[in-house]
Amino acid sequence: MIKTEICELLNIEYPILQGGMAWVATVELAAAVSNAGGLGIIGCGAAPKNVVKEEIAKIRKLTNKPFGVNVMLLSPHVDDIIELLCKERVPVITTGAGNPGKYISKFKEIGTKVIPVVPSVALGKRMEKIGADAIIVEGTEAGGHIGELTTMSLIPQVTDEVNIPVIAAGGIADGRGLVAALALGAKGVQIGTRFVCTVECRVHENYKNAIIKSSDRDAIVTGRSTGHPVRVLRNKLTKKLIELEKQNADIETLEKFGVGRLRKAVVDGDVENGSVMAGQISGLIKDIKTCKEVIQDIMVEAEKVRSSILSI
Repeated sequence: MIKTEICELLNIEYPILQGGMAWVATVELAAAVSNAGGLGIIGCGAAPKNVVKEEIAKIRKLTNKPFGVNVMLLSPHVDDIIELLCKERVPVITTGAGNPGKYISKFKEIGTKVIPVVPSVALGKRMEKIGADAIIVEGTEAGGHIGELTTMSLIPQVTDEVNIPVIAAGGIADGRGLVAALALGAKGVQIGTRFVCTVECRVHENYKNAIIKSSDRDAIVTGRSTGHPVRVLRNKLTKKLIELEKQNADIETLEKFGVGRLRKAVVDGDVENGSVMAGQISGLIKDIKTCKEVIQDIMVEAEKVRSSILSI
């Protein structure tokens, strides 16, 4: 099977990370991905310290493999969360929505690997300079909060400018995507939407079915006028948000309208009025499998694709 330096860096079998999606990346999903040979990641979102502590305790009962925790640096609880993660000696930390620079020395002292998510070359170079062990470079094809550059164009530009390993994210769901990312210079991939449609993912079945039923044009972007664009599946909520943006609604109005919408979709199963965050790859996903099946399928297909390329 394909091995890269990410496998060695994170002590995992396959170069596949699971995205640390808020409300979605629970301990059950993360443990299943880690047990299947990838790196499972618990998503903190804006959860308080005690909730995250419970999740870490649970995952250590479900797997003896490496796992990670995603920290949203804009969380009101971020300092408490960082203190907890250091105390618990979590193996891998991925970060988003901010600069983890002031925390990196603490993680380095205990051997924790720090992998920020970045949407540009400039931020990738900055993260390398402050001591990141690797970076997740996310293209605009991804679900949730996004940048503007595509994965295909962004990955080779970043890999040309940094010396630390790059992990590609955005628009990747199968073995073809993995091989393409490696060809562009990445050393691994982070996958989100494909792992939503797994047996172990605890999101409402309506959420999973919305992805499975989606087509290539259903993952759209809202919130560009706020400066914080989000990719979600088209529904009644997106229609209303787009109408508000056309009416030049202010940022406060738009953000207030969106409060609690992700939970409404993930937990309550309201996929018309909730925020169904999903990537452009949604139209490719047609079934629900175990995490082990997903990872094995990706690796088997990647080997076939690589062999066919080498035979040309």
